[in-house]
Amino acid sequence: MKAQTENQQLQQSKTMSLKEIFGKMDVRAYTMVGAVVIIWLLFGMMNDTFLTARNLSNLFTQMSVTAILAIGMVLIIVAGHIDLSVGSLVGLTGGIAAILSNWMDMPVLIVILATLAVGALLGMLQGWLVAYQAIPAFIVTLGGMMVFRGALMGITNSTTISISDPVFAMLGNAYFARGFGLVLAVLTIAAILWTTFSKRKSRQKYGFEVAPLGLDIGKFVLYSFLVVAFVLVMNSYKGIPFPIIFVIILALLFSFIATKTTFGRHVYAIGGNPDAARLSGINIRKKTMLIFVLIGVLSSIASLVLTSRLSSATISAGQMYELDAIAACVIGGTSLLGGAGTIVGALIGALVMTSLDNGMSLMGLESFWQYVVKGSILVAAVWLDIYNRRKKTVK
Repeated sequence: MKAQTENQQLQQSKTMSLKEIFGKMDVRAYTMVGAVVIIWLLFGMMNDTFLTARNLSNLFTQMSVTAILAIGMVLIIVAGHIDLSVGSLVGLTGGIAAILSNWMDMPVLIVILATLAVGALLGMLQGWLVAYQAIPAFIVTLGGMMVFRGALMGITNSTTISISDPVFAMLGNAYFARGFGLVLAVLTIAAILWTTFSKRKSRQKYGFEVAPLGLDIGKFVLYSFLVVAFVLVMNSYKGIPFPIIFVIILALLFSFIATKTTFGRHVYAIGGNPDAARLSGINIRKKTMLIFVLIGVLSSIASLVLTSRLSSATISAGQMYELDAIAACVIGGTSLLGGAGTIVGALIGALVMTSLDNGMSLMGLESFWQYVVKGSILVAAVWLDIYNRRKKTVK
């Protein structure tokens, strides 16, 4: 009897209709991937250098800072807040790193740890003001944006500080050996294979509906192709850039935190319905302060990558980066109303923003066009999010 019941559940798990499949798919993410492909094809047709291995390698390196900030910004926005200070925090912590490295001649490890500590402390301060003093995050971080920028100008005497330490310079400019890229591709494909079919097996075991086997195989083949293509393109230039590995590690870590931990579930609950989260016993103040600490740490990591890549710290470093990070999150499907958003979506959004910047720069378009285009895309993404929410409410 038990075997018969399990067999019936197994049969039921294979009857997902085409409509149900599309209903469960992350349409927004696949749409954004399609947008990236279209953007690349358009710029590739208009400029011969856009799709070269050298430019694509530079594009992914440029994306790294925005991507790191977007990873932290997802948690902030999901929790129902906003952080306008991350760009200035990148500039300030980058200036501190340059001072420690160049003026004080400290070892790279001390420079990194001190920079991370400063980012965490400043994030904690802002989080404390938001969580425990009930000051709106918009006001706290707007003030932080101005305070951090002023502090940067003060500690650097409004001068550019060059980076002379070759080890520090490697953080944003070095490349992994080509063999490392191939090993990474094999491990990634193995991980995709294991994740795809272990999840499928688990759903079948408990009688949940699963997509047709052909669809899962097709997705596995597509993801594997993208991984191999990425590694081969990077290897055809100099190899995988260091900053991209930082992005991958941070994305995996924070995806795990957001989806597999109690803290992550609490963050989504706080953004989705603060009153219900409070009544269920979630310590909203503590969780809110912690997400600001995390984005402070991520901002300092981004500053290390940016300062290393530019080989200097300037008073203009990080300007407008907060808007790029917010735009990347919103374009990737994070709702400004809170409660919804993914790390993967934010990375896709960061790739969209960086591709537009890179392509328009190669075409020699004046800088005002970049602001016009990115601003228009941001407004359109927010409108789409609000429109979809209204449709769900009506239904």
